Amino acid sequence: MRRNLVVGNWKMHGDIHSNEILLNTLITGLSDYKSADYVVCVPNPYLHQTRSLLENTGIAWGGQNVNQFEEGAFTGAVSPHMLTDLGCTYVLLGHSERRVLFHETNLSAAARFDASIKANLTPILCVGETLAEHDAGLTEVIVASQMDAVMATLNDENFAKAMELNMVFAYEPVWAVGTGKTATPEQAQEVHQFIRQRIARRNAEAASKVRIIYGGSVKAQNAAKLFSMPDVDGGLVGGASLNAEEFIAICKAANA
Repeated sequence: MRRNLVVGNWKMHGDIHSNEILLNTLITGLSDYKSADYVVCVPNPYLHQTRSLLENTGIAWGGQNVNQFEEGAFTGAVSPHMLTDLGCTYVLLGHSERRVLFHETNLSAAARFDASIKANLTPILCVGETLAEHDAGLTEVIVASQMDAVMATLNDENFAKAMELNMVFAYEPVWAVGTGKTATPEQAQEVHQFIRQRIARRNAEAASKVRIIYGGSVKAQNAAKLFSMPDVDGGLVGGASLNAEEFIAICKAANA
């Protein structure tokens, strides 16, 4: 039985005062929900504050991206060991906004994935199609290409380590990110099942264990139906993760 996972992606939001209120509310509000796992991925400047508040709670924290190099002349970049130095155990990779706005590619996502597992960070690889690709019936083609770019770089040893770190896949249809539109539970299930079958081509046992979460306008009102699908193992939550009451309600749905 896979434990549900709910990941809050704050994106470029937050300040010291509001962060403290939000995180303290989550600590209290999630204390009774112990049947799922919770992560907040916060902007890099707030990782130290997040660590100081969340240490020894049931909530983990992670980065929103990472560089594939450990050090060097990469102004503005953050290395894997910088994240682990601040207690991060998770990192988002290949988010649609990174791909679309910052021109990151399947190959760069693969390099960051490899660097993450070498640093003992659990990677959350985001995959998903645009509206045009969706309407053209290319969802599986796009998702497969994004997954295969990573899988092709993993030898058996690195694949085993990624499994040991409980790697996560997040299906986030780009047409549903921040738009208010959401894939129906049945649409999400169809793609999640495809992702699991794709992993099974490499390792059937691993495919049964990997958590695949859904991202794209996840809210309290649709979370329970999404999470009830057999291959949907939780959510990657954007805007709703900035509202403590809403995020706690989503996490409660993941405990059902």
